[in-house]
Amino acid sequence: MLLAQMVRKSGLNTAISVALTPWRKPRVVHHPGKILLDVALAVALGGGCLADIGMLLAEPDVRPGGFRSHSLPCHRQTRRVRPESPRGDPGRTFPSTGRVWELAGANSPATDGQGIVDFGGVLTLAHSEKQDATATRKKTFGHRPLVAFVDHGQAGSGELVAALLRPGNAGSNTAADHIEIARLALTQLPQTLRLEWQTLIRTDSGGSIHA
Repeated sequence: MLLAQMVRKSGLNTAISVALTPWRKPRVVHHPGKILLDVALAVALGGGCLADIGMLLAEPDVRPGGFRSHSLPCHRQTRRVRPESPRGDPGRTFPSTGRVWELAGANSPATDGQGIVDFGGVLTLAHSEKQDATATRKKTFGHRPLVAFVDHGQAGSGELVAALLRPGNAGSNTAADHIEIARLALTQLPQTLRLEWQTLIRTDSGGSIHA
């Protein structure tokens, strides 16, 4: 319930619904934004596959609006949206963190007028030939996304603000990817942090490239 209330209080449910409106067909009952949030809640509860969204069926207070069956998000998932689609790429665009940080008040990671964003590549293994899964440099098989986290300091952990999906054989020193993840991360930061305050971007040796 705490996670569900946070979603409502921050306006994340409304923001995601607005962002995914172009993908909503006329007269559909279940909004794609609501389906995405249901999947996120299922993952937070320990779900490992789309069918685990059925866990929410026993918790009507967590899922206002509901859904008819766990097969619905599975059908939505199978409809791939290509980046070149005129509707854009929903996988790269997220509601801004500004509203959540505003509600956090003194607990915001940028209360001192400074923010720190860390970049890093992560190997995620896939046990079958899933989309874009390839052999990795460590002789495994899967994906290698490049992610950006806002550092919450010693008292907290990190907050994911951007993710660049990449195949498992993606390079470590790819300048274009580092530039793109920087652009995506900065877009998610509150406007004051981008224009008036200071933002430090850190990365490992993979970002030590002239470009």
